Amino acid sequence: MQRTLLIAIIAAVGLVAIASARIRSGQQQQTVAATRIERGRQLVLFGGCNDCHTPLKMGAKGPEPDMTRALSGHPSQLVVSAAPKLEGPWLWAGVGTNTAFAGPWGISYSRNLTPDRVTGLGIWTEGMFIKTMRTGRHMGVSRPILPPMPWQNLNSLPDDDLKSIYAYLQSIKPIHNEVPDAFVNPLPPQAAAK
Repeated sequence: MQRTLLIAIIAAVGLVAIASARIRSGQQQQTVAATRIERGRQLVLFGGCNDCHTPLKMGAKGPEPDMTRALSGHPSQLVVSAAPKLEGPWLWAGVGTNTAFAGPWGISYSRNLTPDRVTGLGIWTEGMFIKTMRTGRHMGVSRPILPPMPWQNLNSLPDDDLKSIYAYLQSIKPIHNEVPDAFVNPLPPQAAAK
């Protein structure tokens, strides 16, 4: 009887130790994830991602980022019909929301970086994100990323920093915003005729 009681006590202590270790491990994983997300937030802020991927709104002191639409890209309801004719030393021009850009390449739109599964990065894997930053190709394999996206600068970051940026972008509020496809020069006839 005492032996059975002793075995039961040892088993209970063992189960408590295992559960405690799992809790500590889970807390450590949460701490690592939170640290990675915070590092990603810092890199996104320092890298100026909001400058192009967050639409501007008119504030009390002039244009300011509309943080209710943070990193959601070019507003789907804002239609840009044709690129302005650029003369002289001008290389490119931006739309008033600072989310559409025209230059010798055509017209490009800032993409939705939120984790929306239909219009943003919600279905992207960490590997796809890193490959995109390394190759300058959408989803790492398809069309080229157009100017003014400075993917070449992001390409210089170590994998850990790119993983942190990805983790942060996956942690923010998803915003459903269908960004138009880019017009690559030569512009389609219907856009060039406008």
